[in-house]
Amino acid sequence: MTQIQNTLYVTTHGSYLSKDGENILVKSEGNIVMRVPVHVLDGIVCIGRIMISPALMGHCMKHGLSISFLTENGYFLGRVVGSVSGNVLLRREQYRHADDPIKSFNIAKNIVIGKILNQRTVLDRALRDYNDVMHINDRDSLCATKIHFTQAVQHIQNENNIDVLRGIEGESAKKYFGQFNTLIRTNNEEFRFIGRSRRPPLDRINSMMSFVYTLLTHDIRSALESVGLDPTVGFLHTDRPGRLGLALDILEEFRPWFCDRLVISLINRKQIHVDDFIIMPDGACMMTAAGRKILIMAYQKRKRDPIKHGFLDEKSFVGIMWHLQAKLLARYLRKDLDEYPPFLWR
Repeated sequence: MTQIQNTLYVTTHGSYLSKDGENILVKSEGNIVMRVPVHVLDGIVCIGRIMISPALMGHCMKHGLSISFLTENGYFLGRVVGSVSGNVLLRREQYRHADDPIKSFNIAKNIVIGKILNQRTVLDRALRDYNDVMHINDRDSLCATKIHFTQAVQHIQNENNIDVLRGIEGESAKKYFGQFNTLIRTNNEEFRFIGRSRRPPLDRINSMMSFVYTLLTHDIRSALESVGLDPTVGFLHTDRPGRLGLALDILEEFRPWFCDRLVISLINRKQIHVDDFIIMPDGACMMTAAGRKILIMAYQKRKRDPIKHGFLDEKSFVGIMWHLQAKLLARYLRKDLDEYPPFLWR
C-alpha cells in the first residue's frame, strides 16, 4: 500500500496555528478556517507572516512533522524539526562518498544525465503536442536542441572531470531555457521568458519557477531525511553553509519534468493571469497571494497524479517519486545497487 501524506501550506498573512487535541487549528482574523488531523500531514509550510503556538510546535517536533518558513516570494528562511533521525552508518557512507572525488562524480554524473534526458523529453512532448501549429523554424530549433542533449549525454558518459560535467550541465540548461518561449503557447507578451533570473526574479515566469523550486526542495529534503540521508551534503552541489546540497542535487532531476512543466501548463491553460503578479520598484516580480494559491493548488494536485517509476517498474503517484529516488540513493550507498539510477520521465 502506498501512503501519500500531504503538506499544509498556510499563505494568509496573520494566520494563527494552534493545537486542538490531535488536530491543527488554523485561525484567521479570529475565525477558525481549517482543522486538519496531524496524522495526515508530513509537513507544514508557512508563507509570509504566520504565527504558531508553542504547544503545536512541540507537538509537531514530537511527531516528526517539520515546519518551514518562507517569505512571500518563496525564499526559504528556516525550518523547525525534532530530533535527528536516521541511520548513522548510512550518513557516514554518504559523507565518505561525498569526500571521494571518483565516487562523488559517479553520482553527480547520473544526476546530470537524468536532468538532460528529462529536458530532452520536455522538448519531445512539445513537438508531439504542438507539431501541427508550430512554426517550422521553432520545430527545427527544438530538434537541434534535442540533438545537442543527446550528444551532451554521450560526452558525459566518457567524462571523469566534475568541472567539465558542471560546464556541460550549464550549457545544456542555457540551450533548454533558450527554447522556453517555444513551449509557451500564448501570445501574451507579459509571459515572455527573457532568461533565468533569481534573487530577485525579474519576470513572471521566473517568479513562478523560483517558487515551485523552493516548494519541491522542501519536499525533497523531507524525503531524504525520511530515509536517513543528510540533505545538506551533496555530490553535484558543493558544501556551503546553509545550502541543501543533496536536496538540490535530486531537484535537478525533477526541474524540467515536474517544476517547469507545471509553470508552462498554468500559463498555456490560462489558469494564471498577469494580475496575479506585482512588479516592485526595484524590478523584482512577486506573485500575489491569489497567484501563490493557484500555484500551490496546482502543485498539490499534480502530486496526486498516477505515474509509473521507470527503474522500479512500479505504479505510484507523482508525489512519491522523490521518496523513491531517496530510497534508491540510500540503496546505492549501502552497495545494494551498482549505480545510482536517476529519475527518467518516459
